[in-house]
Amino acid sequence: MNRMVAEHAGRVTFQGEPLTLVGDLPEIGTIAAPFTAVATDLSEVSLADTAGAIRVLVAVPSLDTSVCDTEARRFNEEAAALSDDVIIQVISMDLPFAQARWCGAAGADRVQTLSDHRSAAFGQAYGVLIKELRLLARSIFIVDRQGRLRYGQLVNEITNEPDYDAVLQAIEGLA
Repeated sequence: MNRMVAEHAGRVTFQGEPLTLVGDLPEIGTIAAPFTAVATDLSEVSLADTAGAIRVLVAVPSLDTSVCDTEARRFNEEAAALSDDVIIQVISMDLPFAQARWCGAAGADRVQTLSDHRSAAFGQAYGVLIKELRLLARSIFIVDRQGRLRYGQLVNEITNEPDYDAVLQAIEGLA
């Protein structure tokens, strides 16, 4: 039985061209949708694996692009000043091998990269899978210690960086 997945045209753009997102954006205050993605060592990582922590889910189209590289490096730097119970996971459709290379080249040791390439489970569950490109839209979700979604930011133009200050304020409010 095929379940119809919602599609939303025009929620984001790429260089001004409208794109279609697959799935529904989650509502703030609801229980965060479960998902499983792949770590750089090819192990499966689920949202439940980090239960009890504050989870910052940073979705990027590809670490091989300058904006995504800049964003992931910035969150890696910001992580140093955050509480130990704040976990930042950078999720993309990049293969785990490419993510591992990026981590090494960027010296990224405070964020965990996760690949959604197998099933796009994260992208669909959080409504950020770009239908036309099979990439993730630039977005950030914060899940509190109890597993509730407390913050969401969808960047309308995926070539733009997110509002870092708003994300950091939201984290501070939960830490």
